[in-house]
Amino acid sequence: MPDKVETTLMLMAAGEFSMGILGNAFIGLVNCMGWIKNRKIASIDLILTSLAISRICLLCTILLDCFILVLYPDVYATGKQMRIIDFFWTLTNHLSVWFATCLSIFYFLKIANFFHPLFLWMKKRIDSVIPRILLGCLVLSVFISFFVTENLNDDFRYCVKTKKKTNLTVRCRVNKAQYASIKICLNLLTLFPFSVSLISFLFLILSLWRHTRQMKLSATGCRDFSIEAHVGAMKAVISFLLLFIAYCLAFLVATSSYFMPETELAVITGELIALIYPSSHSFILILGSNKLRQASLRVLWKVKYILNRRNF
Repeated sequence: MPDKVETTLMLMAAGEFSMGILGNAFIGLVNCMGWIKNRKIASIDLILTSLAISRICLLCTILLDCFILVLYPDVYATGKQMRIIDFFWTLTNHLSVWFATCLSIFYFLKIANFFHPLFLWMKKRIDSVIPRILLGCLVLSVFISFFVTENLNDDFRYCVKTKKKTNLTVRCRVNKAQYASIKICLNLLTLFPFSVSLISFLFLILSLWRHTRQMKLSATGCRDFSIEAHVGAMKAVISFLLLFIAYCLAFLVATSSYFMPETELAVITGELIALIYPSSHSFILILGSNKLRQASLRVLWKVKYILNRRNF
């Protein structure tokens, strides 16, 4: 049975999971309802829906791994179940990162103001290629996931129960060389989409600086919607970058802890921090989208109305 500290951490993880499911499910539901109603879906809504679905799956995978590690550590005894968890974690993790990168690129192409022929060519065709890009991200993520799990031994990670006073401690042992090489490759693979998002963010800053300078020269004094669009896109991208850095650090804490004698508490703590990334970014996206923000306000108004009616 888990002790009080582990129980507290598990409850916190369940709370973060619930908030993440709520935010991402709301994004997916609003966009899918609009898709059914209009019989078509905008590129930005397709990206947000794909991102929300991937993060729901990622949240489920992280929470499942956390609960299995604490409550049913014998599940990992043979290593076969570990392959399944690692496959789905790798798949959903890469899908989430790649879809977020697609969102950053889309913001950059749609909002930034440049006159380079290549930029204008990409800006004109981005809407038509978005479905194929998302499908390509899915295929690439599945390939990476199969490659990772097929190169793991059955005894890649196994847990042995040991008695220590009144507590039940789980000690996980790994093939260190293989484990380290695989995790390094995984982190290096996510550097590419992260770098693309960072470059998109820097170009958005450059575009905003140029646009602001032009506005000062023209001195119109009118409300500039382009600046608002730039700022909104930059908030979404920079929040993704910062949260993803925290997610990677938490993942490193969780994975490196397997080299230590006592691993369970460190793994749960790392996964607890990792849950912040897919949970909180969804609410930032909701606040940054006028469509989603208005829909959330309508839902809150209806909830408030129902509660007031019950009180009276």
